[in-house]
Amino acid sequence: MLPFSFATTAQILCELGASQRVGQLCRERGAQRVLIVTDPGIRQLGLLDSVLPGFAPAGVSVEVFDQVVADPPEAIVLAAVAQAKAFKAQLIIGFGGGSSMDVAKLVALLAHADCSQQLAQLYGVGNARGPRLPLILLPTTAGTGSEVTQISIITTGATSKMGVVSPLLLPDVAVLDAELTLGLPPAVTAATGIDAMVHAIEAYTSVLKKNPLSDLLAREALRLLAANLDEVVHNGANREARQAMLLGSCLAGQAFANAPVAAVHALAYPLGGHFHIPHGLSNALVLPHVLGFNASVAAPLYAELAPLVVGKHLRAGNEVQQTEQFIGALVDFSERSGLPTRLRDAGVAQDMLPTLAHDAMQQQRLLVNNPREVTEAHALAIYQVAY
Repeated sequence: MLPFSFATTAQILCELGASQRVGQLCRERGAQRVLIVTDPGIRQLGLLDSVLPGFAPAGVSVEVFDQVVADPPEAIVLAAVAQAKAFKAQLIIGFGGGSSMDVAKLVALLAHADCSQQLAQLYGVGNARGPRLPLILLPTTAGTGSEVTQISIITTGATSKMGVVSPLLLPDVAVLDAELTLGLPPAVTAATGIDAMVHAIEAYTSVLKKNPLSDLLAREALRLLAANLDEVVHNGANREARQAMLLGSCLAGQAFANAPVAAVHALAYPLGGHFHIPHGLSNALVLPHVLGFNASVAAPLYAELAPLVVGKHLRAGNEVQQTEQFIGALVDFSERSGLPTRLRDAGVAQDMLPTLAHDAMQQQRLLVNNPREVTEAHALAIYQVAY
């Protein structure tokens, strides 16, 4: 066994209705002034309505920053930090999808009274310095796993993104409450669910840091996600299935936080940067084609995962044949969910494929984890097949 290191969120609370007790969780951590970081859609959907009343009985004052957008730019982070400082927040809550949680992580660092760093100094691996404010994260989608990852992705230019990677970004508590996911539209439910499946698959095949713990988590995550995705897409009120998806997403997040993702994400990021395609859908669009590219090297691992996704319909065969069934089942999830399955159907311009391939090569921190080396020519070929 190769040496490995594993880090994750200190406490995970997985329980229907647990979000209503967040005020008490804040009080238990000595906080009397709390800033919630979220997005306008969360406010409009009323997802905070059942949460906010729990703060006053706990003796906690609360303000809400609700301006987070998808692929959040630096200006959003700095605006949230400014509000946290003005309010003298003692604890930060990230409430929403990956963007809200990613912003909240950085606010907890930058809004601390003793913080001497600027946002630009945080980018990269291990550059963030403590201390930070206490941090609680509540995902409202079952997809990103951001509540258990030590990374925050921020948009730094017109199409460019950068990441802050540090154990300081792991929250004190992650609260998994499926009540917060009940209002998700089917398309968002599907795309975020497939995003979580990608996390599990890429963690399981990650070259540099794959380890026994990440493997266990990835396999269980994929089992939960594959078993419940169709149900939550077509019967979104099923609380048990929604809770299983949240747990699957969390386990996949724990896996890829320690055995990082690879070429699927590297090729997905430019789609979001240039065409503002949601991250989960970007992953779904390139997933089968990257797996097909990797199959010559990774088929033994994909075959191990095939029973978890294909289930009782898995036919006997060698590793290559089982890998083909595995990839086919993942495509079927997208088709049954009504997601576009071709780049052209998602609004991608064909003449932009070379630019996308060039930009994907900038994601070397991800590509080094891929089981097969990816060149710019390979990336272009994958985009062309996906088109």
